[in-house]
Order: sequence, then structure tokens, then C-alpha cells
Amino acid sequence: MVSFSQAAFTDFLAATDDSPIVMLNLLRFDPDGGRERHVEYLKIAEPILARFGAKILFRGDGLPVLTEGEVEGWDAVLLVQYPRRSAFKAMIDDPDYQAAFEIGKSALVDIVLQPLKHSEALS
Repeated sequence: MVSFSQAAFTDFLAATDDSPIVMLNLLRFDPDGGRERHVEYLKIAEPILARFGAKILFRGDGLPVLTEGEVEGWDAVLLVQYPRRSAFKAMIDDPDYQAAFEIGKSALVDIVLQPLKHSEALS
């Protein structure tokens, strides 16, 4: 299911907006042409991302999971960097992006969006 948690989204936008964030996208495609529709979505979405100062840092296909337990792998992963949280919000409110998102949403049976921030502890 592709939908935002309203509470998490509100908290995300309410936080300090002074540094870039990276959005981790874990994607599971619809087996009936989802991967192809996702490629179509990316072709439309990439110029829109650029308008908001965002860029795809990494795009890759999932390989088999190496850890034990009840973990199901993902078909693909995207890492998208946004200059600020407000840029992400402005992009998803944009009518051109909303049209592209309908194509992207039709490609997926599941998605996890997790914002990431730079950790000083790891530098």
C-alpha cells in the first residue's frame, strides 16, 4: 500500500529544516509490469526532482537477503537526496509530480519511505 502515515509526515515536516535529508525508498514491484512502470515514472520524475534541488544518489536492484529471520527482500532501492525537508514537501505538492506519482504508485505493491539524516557520530 502506498500512503503516508499522517502523524509521521507531520512530525517529519515539523523538525528543523536546516540540512539535506536522504530518502530511503524500499520498493516491491507489482509483478504485472511494475518494474517497467517504475522506469517510466523515473523518466518523468527525475526532471521534477531537479527543479526542487533533489537528486537520485543511488538506484539499484535487490539481491537475496543475507540475514536470517522472517525478512522478505525488496525488488529495488532508491536513495534520493533533498536539500531540505521543505523541498520534499513542495515536490509532493507539485501538480506535475502528483501526475508522475500516479504512475509510480501503480508500479508498486509495497514501499517503505524512510528519511535519513547525516550522523555526526559516524563521520
